[in-house]
Amino acid sequence: MQKNFSYPLIVDEITAAEKKYNLTATPDELVELAEILKVPSVKSFSAEIYTKLNKKAHMLNVWGSVSAELELQSVISLENFFKCYSPEFELVYDTKATLKSQREEEAELGDDLPDVIIGGQIDLGQIAIEQLALVMEDYPRKEGEVFHWESEFDEEDDKAQNPFKILEKLKK
Repeated sequence: MQKNFSYPLIVDEITAAEKKYNLTATPDELVELAEILKVPSVKSFSAEIYTKLNKKAHMLNVWGSVSAELELQSVISLENFFKCYSPEFELVYDTKATLKSQREEEAELGDDLPDVIIGGQIDLGQIAIEQLALVMEDYPRKEGEVFHWESEFDEEDDKAQNPFKILEKLKK
């Protein structure tokens, strides 16, 4: 878990009125974010996050967008390049749910379960990082790069050395 880019909110202090939070990473935080995201560098990182609590339904809605420019390394050419991301997200937290109660509800609700609040707080910095990580490519490559694979071996030699072909010849 990150030390610097952390914006914890205590759920009991969140109001029913919609509230906006603007997060922007400092140069020191950008270095830490590069380590967390496992990229060469993070040029910019910001988030605009909204919260709204529905006390009657025990639901906390968190939504917004993240904007980041990352330096990535292409898995094809191994060259570094910059790419911008701006994912939007929407999360729902159940303020009364526990991990135990959620396991019981999982059977009946399936994938539509709201998230659980642990320790009475949520971390907007952690949410922003997770949302960016969800849209990042596992194997980044520069725009237009295509992987072309060429075998070192001759196809005719491969067919001739196929053990089943050799056994087939022995049968005759």
